[in-house]
Amino acid sequence: MLCKQLSLSTEVRVSIQLQLQGPTASRDSLESTLAQLVAADLRYQGKVQSAPVVRRWTMAMEKFLNDFYKIYGSFIPLQKSDVLRHLKRMFNTDFSDRKNVIFTEVTKCRTAIIQRSVPSFRVVYKKHTLTLDDLSTLADQNWLNDQVMNMYGELIMESAHHKVHFLNSFFHRQLMTKGYDGVKRWTKQVDLFSKGLLLVPIHLEVHWCLVTADVVKKKICLYDSQGNALLKVARNILKYLMTEAKEKKQTAFESGWALSFDEKSPQQTNENDCGVFVLEYSRCLALEKPLQFSQKDIPKIRKRIYKELCDCKLHEQG
Repeated sequence: MLCKQLSLSTEVRVSIQLQLQGPTASRDSLESTLAQLVAADLRYQGKVQSAPVVRRWTMAMEKFLNDFYKIYGSFIPLQKSDVLRHLKRMFNTDFSDRKNVIFTEVTKCRTAIIQRSVPSFRVVYKKHTLTLDDLSTLADQNWLNDQVMNMYGELIMESAHHKVHFLNSFFHRQLMTKGYDGVKRWTKQVDLFSKGLLLVPIHLEVHWCLVTADVVKKKICLYDSQGNALLKVARNILKYLMTEAKEKKQTAFESGWALSFDEKSPQQTNENDCGVFVLEYSRCLALEKPLQFSQKDIPKIRKRIYKELCDCKLHEQG
């Protein structure tokens, strides 16, 4: 099967097949044969001149994976393209035609690295601290927690040069339980009406949605990845802003607001990704990017968010 996948000469292919089919073939000899197969394929393709180069790209891959694990604390955000891109950059060679062999080695190396004991991993940025448990909510279809939501909101504000304000994920809960007085001090250090856009993540027991306020146009909009037009939630934010305007003597913002529901926003097709959709809505809106993503993009978006949190900055490419 391996011979068929690689573009070997007839002579090399026959030689390898005879070795694999030999009556005394052992595990060591099979591994040795596999190394010969890779080396022969590389030589045949004109990529390298000798078998030691195979060891060099293997060592480069191992170092990349070790460094990746140290930076991100896990392999949750690792994509296959990350490995191929690194090898291409190191050797100025396109390894995509040998990805099956490479990914087999990646799996072995990952297993070995994970089994080693590692110190506790955490990301500290300003007032935020993320543990590996927090970051692990970005794996598979796990539900995101408040720590992930709030630090990512901080990164969004930084990337938008603070023309956007992301209100803490606990804000709406506090507003609903204690009223305006319960959140009055939350904006002591910020003038909401000097911002261009406000982003308010809303947690409704088992679901996240997003309310935005375009301060210039005085327009409040609800984004919900399950299509729930819960305008009552948007009205809560409207009432808060009008009270805040009165308290801060911003008379121009005490009235004239409009409410809307975005019916064309990307929708989830499961019960688990609402938090990711809220963060991606927020990211796109803050950076003035179109909402051009869908459910099929969510696995990659989860990995990107994980990396961005560990790097403490948003990446230029989504």
